[in-house]
Parts: sequence; structure tokens; C-alpha cells
Amino acid sequence: MTGTENNKLPIYAVIFTVIFKLLFLLTHYIQEDAFITWRVAQNLLDYGVIGFNGYTKISASTTHLYVFISYLFNLIFGKENFITPLLIFNSLLFTIGSLLLSHLVLKNTWHKAVFIFLLGVLPPSIKISILGMEYGILFFLEMALLYYGFKKEKKWAFILLPILILFTRIDTVIFLGIVFLVDAFWNKKLRWSLILGGILGVSATVAFNWFYFGELVNNTIVAKKLLYDHNFTLKQSIEYFVLNYGNFWGMLKLPGDFNPLTVLMLIFELLCFIYLVRQKEKRNYFLWMIFLFGWGKQIIFISQKSLFDWYYWVPQLLLFVPVLVFVLEQKVKRNWWLSLLIVFYIIPMVAFQTIHSIATGNGEWNYRRQMGLFLNVYEKDKNQWILLEPAGYIPYFSGLKTIDEVGLVDKQIQTEIKKDKVNYWINTVKNRKPKYLLSYNNLFEGKDAEYYKMHYKLLQEFRVKDHLKSDNKILEKIYKLKPSGTDYNLYKRIK
Repeated sequence: MTGTENNKLPIYAVIFTVIFKLLFLLTHYIQEDAFITWRVAQNLLDYGVIGFNGYTKISASTTHLYVFISYLFNLIFGKENFITPLLIFNSLLFTIGSLLLSHLVLKNTWHKAVFIFLLGVLPPSIKISILGMEYGILFFLEMALLYYGFKKEKKWAFILLPILILFTRIDTVIFLGIVFLVDAFWNKKLRWSLILGGILGVSATVAFNWFYFGELVNNTIVAKKLLYDHNFTLKQSIEYFVLNYGNFWGMLKLPGDFNPLTVLMLIFELLCFIYLVRQKEKRNYFLWMIFLFGWGKQIIFISQKSLFDWYYWVPQLLLFVPVLVFVLEQKVKRNWWLSLLIVFYIIPMVAFQTIHSIATGNGEWNYRRQMGLFLNVYEKDKNQWILLEPAGYIPYFSGLKTIDEVGLVDKQIQTEIKKDKVNYWINTVKNRKPKYLLSYNNLFEGKDAEYYKMHYKLLQEFRVKDHLKSDNKILEKIYKLKPSGTDYNLYKRIK
């Protein structure tokens, strides 16, 4: 292979990795929250308003930039055809981000190519690429800042990219703050262009929220904080951490107590990081940035009892970077190290994610989407309201106006939560009289059963067990191995 062709190896790796991950599109595993963002984008298309229910303005999506990008894809490809092109776009941007990251931490082009592929097929990378969330764009922007700003020292990158990063997610102030501090300690000076970019980014995002929505931070943050707020003792917090968060640092999200595989991987990641930063290499500058950010964001979000696993995808990958660099740069028995990593970690991770994607895709696309499609056909008046949780698939495919239990897409329910958190659901039903209720519970049992019996009838039962069958016996085994979804009861108002 010629020198020019050798230099193109990382580009070929990007193309191959994206094509390989497109296979996961066949699983139809798309995150519930992606459909919230896409409905907001379509609301902007239909009503000219960033909202969820017609002309009412609300920052129902966590990300502003991704709403506008989704809007453009809807405009170009149409509502029926935009999803696949957008997912390919997300995957491509994420993989280009991994290419930029490889330039920061590796020199050998073969090492970069292997790095891009191995990083790209880990569970968080697959989820970032094909679940429809904003993290593919975000990863690209963050790695672009490190590459064009801190490596190439382009001033435009320090000013423009923080604005785009913060407009994607406001919590990226953590990333910008940590890389700024590492840079300041490393170079013993302040980078004023980055400070300017950060100020402009925060100002633009806050100003947009305030002047458009009349709020300082996104409604999603306020709603989740309001409903999920817990006052725990120190002992309860420790117990909660062990039961719920032990898996978030690793690649696997498993139920139950602390995952020992996570502990082992954490230790190995830390050892690899210490080994690499003890060497006198310029890339230590970037290793410190990504490693401290990985730990910093995880600790901050875990301390806030953030349950949603997508908050941890990017940190999980960045904490794993030292492992890949360590293995690829071994001068003695490198192939042995690499073989062990692939056979005992990468392949099991890909297999796990494949099974998880197939099973969860069935539970989301074949099961939860069917509820939305049922309602879309059953109820022709799209001005009717439904009260449910969550606000992704079913509102998107039904087209109905929506009140969600958390208040992500409807602020009025937040008022009920503030007044009476215990009884806010029944109070919302009585005050707003939505035509449809979708509940995990049997509403005809319990303390408010008489009210529901008087005003609602059971229209349809949706059961997970009814969607665990397939003509393909392998798929059926996977569905039954990891059934995904929740049983629902759908009620219709009668008077």
C-alpha cells in the first residue's frame, strides 16, 4: 500500500464503520425521546412554533440544535421518509468525531483505523448512532472543538463551536468548563477566545430560552427536577447508588446490584490512563481532557440521581479511549493484547448490544408504536387529548394532543404536581377531562376507581406477551429472552 493510500486508511475505516452500523437500523431500536424531538420539529413545520401541541410554545425537547436539524430533514425528505437519512447522518457525524479523536491520541494510521472501528462498535457508540438522539451531533462538535481549537488552534473553532455545543445541550457547560480548566493548567494561561465562545454560547442559549419560551433553562430540565426530586439521607443515597448506578460507568446496563464487570473495567481504564500519561507525550493534554470530563460528568449526573442512561454514553466511550490506545501501542505482543480485547470484550459487547437492540426494537417499534397507530386510525380528530407516559412513540404515531405525566410536553400538569404531588394524576383527569387515558395500572381498581368507572370505559388492553412471537425462531427466542415494554390499559371518556 502506498503512503497516500495508507493515509486514507482512517477515512476508509469511517466509511466501513458507518456501513457496518447501518445493520442495526434493521432492529428498529429508536429511543423514545427521539420521537419527542421529531414531533417538536414537525410542530415547527406545521404550525411555525417550537412546541408539541399546536400553537403552544414549549421546549419539550432537550436540544434546540437537533430540533432545527430534524426540521430540515423533515423539510427535505418528508415526514414519512426522514428518519433513516437522519440516523445515517447521526452515525456519520459520530464516526467523523471518532476520526478527529484518533488524530488527537494516535499517530500510526493503522492504529487510527482500528481505533475508529473498535470504538464505533461499542454499545454506547451504536446507541449514539442509531437511536435518533442528539449525541452523534454533540460528539462530533465536541471532538471538532478539541481538534480544530486545541490542536490546530483555530480561533473560529473556539468562538463558533461552543455556541453550537451549548445550543445542542445546555449541560455541555460541564465539557467546556473541564477542557478550559485543563488547558489553563497545562499552558499556564487563559485562552480568551474560548472564554468568549463560552460566554456567547451560554448567552445565546439562555437568551433564546428567555425570549422565545419565557424561561432560562429548557422545560425538560424543570419538569424532571420537579417530578423526580427526592430527599434522601446519606445512607439512602448510597443504597440508591449501588442499586441503580453501578452499571452506568460501564458499557452494560444490567438490572440488579453493582455489576462486577464495570468495576474491573473501571480499574483497567484507570491503569491504562496512568500508564499513558506517565509517558512524555503531547497527547497527554487531550487524554487529561477527555478522562477528567468522563469522570466529571458521570459524578455530577450520578450525584443528581439522573436515571437516564444516555447521559452516560459519551463519558463511557471517552473513559475507554485509554484502553484502546494502550492496547494498540503495545510494542511487545500487541496482537496478543488486541486479540484478547476483541475476543473477550469487543465481540461480547457487540453481541450483547445486538440482542438488546433486537429485543428493545421489538418492544418499541412493534409494540409501543402499534398503540400509536391504533389510535391514529381509531381517533380521526387530532385535537383530542391523551394523558400518558412516556410522550414519544404513542403521541408521535397517533397525532393526538398530549399531556405527559412528567410535564415534558405540557406545562399545565406541572401546576398540578406543585399543588398536590400525590394526587396530581387524578386531579388532571378531573380538571382537563382528556378523551383518552393510557395507564400502566388498572384504573378501575384503587381509591379513585368509582370516578374512572363513571367517566371512562376500557377501550383496549395492550400486553407485552402478545408481541413476543415471530416466524423467525431466533428472533422469537431473543424476544422471550429479553421482553421489552410495559403492559398498558387504554381508556376512553364516555361522559
